[in-house]
Amino acid sequence: MNKRPLLGPVARLLLGAVLAIATASAMAASPGQILIDKGWTFRLLPGSAQAGAHPEAAPWRAASVPGTVHTDLFAHKVIADPYVGAPEAGLQWIGLADWEYRTRFDAPREVLGRARSDLVFKGLDTYAEVWLNGEQLLKADNAHRTWRLPVQGRLRAKANELRIVFRSPIATLLPQVQAMPNKIAGNYPSPYGDEPKDAMTGNFARKPAYHYGWDWGPRYVTAGISKPVVLQSWDAVRIDDLQLRQDHVDAARADVAAIASLDAVRNGAVSLRLWQTAPGGKRTLAAEQGANLRAGANRIELPVRIDQPQRWFPTGYGAQPLYRYELEVVDGKATVAKLAARTGLRSVVLRRDPDEKGKRFYFLVNGIPVFAKGANTIPFDMFQPRVTRAQLRRVLESARDANMNMLRSWGGGYYENDDFFELADELGLMVWQDFMFGGGMQPAYDDGFRASVVAEARDQVRRLRNHPSVVLWCGNNEEEIAWKYWGHGKDLKKADPAFADKVWKGYVQLFGGDLRQVVAEEGGGIGYWSSSPGDDLAEVANTPASGDMHYWEVWGNPAHPVTKYLEITPRFMSEYGLQAWPVQRTVDAFAKRAEQGVATPVIEAHQKFLAGKGNERLMKYVKEEFGEPKDFGRFIYLSQVMQAEGIELAALHHRASRPFTMGSLYWQLNDVWPGASWSSVDWFGRWKALQFHARRFFAPVAVSALRNAAGQTQVHLLNDRTQAVRGELRLRVMTLDGAVLRDERKPVEMAPLSATKLADYVDADLLGRADPASTVAVFELRAEGEPASRRVVYFKAAKDMAWLEPGVQAQWRRDGSAYVLELQAATLVRGLWIDAGEAEVSDNALTLLPGERVSLRVSSKAGLAALRKALRLQTLSKDTAY
Repeated sequence: MNKRPLLGPVARLLLGAVLAIATASAMAASPGQILIDKGWTFRLLPGSAQAGAHPEAAPWRAASVPGTVHTDLFAHKVIADPYVGAPEAGLQWIGLADWEYRTRFDAPREVLGRARSDLVFKGLDTYAEVWLNGEQLLKADNAHRTWRLPVQGRLRAKANELRIVFRSPIATLLPQVQAMPNKIAGNYPSPYGDEPKDAMTGNFARKPAYHYGWDWGPRYVTAGISKPVVLQSWDAVRIDDLQLRQDHVDAARADVAAIASLDAVRNGAVSLRLWQTAPGGKRTLAAEQGANLRAGANRIELPVRIDQPQRWFPTGYGAQPLYRYELEVVDGKATVAKLAARTGLRSVVLRRDPDEKGKRFYFLVNGIPVFAKGANTIPFDMFQPRVTRAQLRRVLESARDANMNMLRSWGGGYYENDDFFELADELGLMVWQDFMFGGGMQPAYDDGFRASVVAEARDQVRRLRNHPSVVLWCGNNEEEIAWKYWGHGKDLKKADPAFADKVWKGYVQLFGGDLRQVVAEEGGGIGYWSSSPGDDLAEVANTPASGDMHYWEVWGNPAHPVTKYLEITPRFMSEYGLQAWPVQRTVDAFAKRAEQGVATPVIEAHQKFLAGKGNERLMKYVKEEFGEPKDFGRFIYLSQVMQAEGIELAALHHRASRPFTMGSLYWQLNDVWPGASWSSVDWFGRWKALQFHARRFFAPVAVSALRNAAGQTQVHLLNDRTQAVRGELRLRVMTLDGAVLRDERKPVEMAPLSATKLADYVDADLLGRADPASTVAVFELRAEGEPASRRVVYFKAAKDMAWLEPGVQAQWRRDGSAYVLELQAATLVRGLWIDAGEAEVSDNALTLLPGERVSLRVSSKAGLAALRKALRLQTLSKDTAY
């Protein structure tokens, strides 16, 4: 067990998240609903595996619902902080154990007197047996489904006992997996011995795959009541769902079908009223209709027409107005049921126009071909129930603020909660939504497995289909290419051709047929894509000619240099990435300074790539460009500079290749815990250098000047605006100490939605006879109404440049409630990183030209004296405290 205090920075944040869950879940339920979130207790199930070895987990203790076993154990200090130090190996017993949760609740007289009552479980993770008053009601096996159980006639007025037993997913599945003569490929084998490496169970379970470990997060195979438990009761009718299907949207009108799914207790006539609240707040009766309901399920469609609709646009293309609709079911004069839903009005189409090279891949939103700029998201915590709306808001606002307009919600985690999509709607962030299949291969040849997935898909598509942010449903992440190109299919075909054929046919049925059909029936017109990367089940997948690509030859095997990015021009790049460590404060939260080093145990425990040896790959990329770092702190800094500059090179290449390329989503935006990863925003919400660079390289109007390994520089002007933009492009060739060797300016005009190639240079064109080790070319675009955009071209690797003393001067002043830090450099400064302790700086990871002055706003609770003392500046040539 880790002996450090549990209330360090990580522990305080974890416990704060637990308390936030308890506060949120205590909110009053809707009329006819009782939220069952009080009085829960839990324990390790007596007589189950691990019971004898872990008596500390045997007593009943208070539990948080929603919650997980790990967070409940941690809250009672039965286990150490799962994120601090290296406790992971010692916590694997939790995933091998069975757990028991229980509570008691009263049923008020009005509930007992109603005709219908259902217990609704919005998330049970995963193999759960549900008992009410001693009677078993459910044996659940899918963490991604909602379970609705009729309980009328089973309730009593006082002390109803609700008991849930969670079986170990590993122990549940391992016998059947081990019995397979030939096994289908999984993802990441456990290094801890909790299951055999040749019999991985994770891809047989419908639970978040990342719980079994990934190359950016730990292995914590948790269990628990992951979402709210609700008792719903009604006498006449329950509104199960209100779909707002958008049949036609343009500037002149929107035709919406409000589709009510009603569960009626008995036959009878009712009136349906649909109220519309427009973005400005005006409330009107949008539709009214009588209906003769049948006992059971009913589907009623109410047409709505909106003239001159206020349309929803991705950020950067317009506003994000949202319409609210409230459906009332009226029986006589009494309103017997009501339900509200919100949407934004827009048209969205995934276009696959053929051309001479293959097929294009882009999103047409309100008639605008949108270049998708953004990143992939992974789960926001190892233990999803404690993710707060504030945490989601911080990261999604970071995406918006970095000029991103799309996030790909990756398929190896869980379907994000409603907060995520509501925030995406409000912020104008399009969401590419994967179904939850993250790699390896699934037993889709099994009819029962496929039926469970189809039920899961219907639940999730129905839940999310009103969100204007959702623009695509994708069947899975990387399963098709794993089968075709990683040896998964080849190995199984060699061992058992008949079984391999069965596996592949099951795959095609699930991802080519079943899920496509669910989206067609339930998705309201949103497109479906069978796998990422792929070409929708074409013979060749992950090709630049058609479909979307994942590109991992840079960073992955064989680990090409970052300039290799310039040789790959895809239709839509949906994954690519470089790793970096988070900032020093984040590392300090889980490792003491004495525990920090490139190959120390705690650091390797938080470096999941190559089973802890990922720093070797990261060091390779750092050394290629920057040389050997002097210590671990310098390694952190240089890893961030390398990541930011490398991804900038790729992203600008993608943007410069428009319209052939129409999307660039790097891996990844966020983190699941504090550690090394490909993220640009760490688990605490702190920006890495990459996030600051993204704000610049994803700017709507920008200059791209990219030098390849052969010494050729291409210059493009990028304009994502829907109107032409005028400006001036300036080229300066200068020495590191500021001597200007060449200075040219030219007026430019950029067509709407365009990338315009402006010039091609070889090194000699720019350098002449100047020394490449002490000379740079600076391209700067200034356009009307847009922030200035700059690209500095270097002619040598950073380690071979003749850097000078940076001579950065720092001055502080106060401006209202914030502080302003003014910096000025005597010589050219690359990779300037400003650390002012617990403070947020308005910009960072800067390049300053000789004599250039910048003013940065600094937000902090600390006083000016503390900020002065904490200030530390790092550059490629020097690390200085001020």
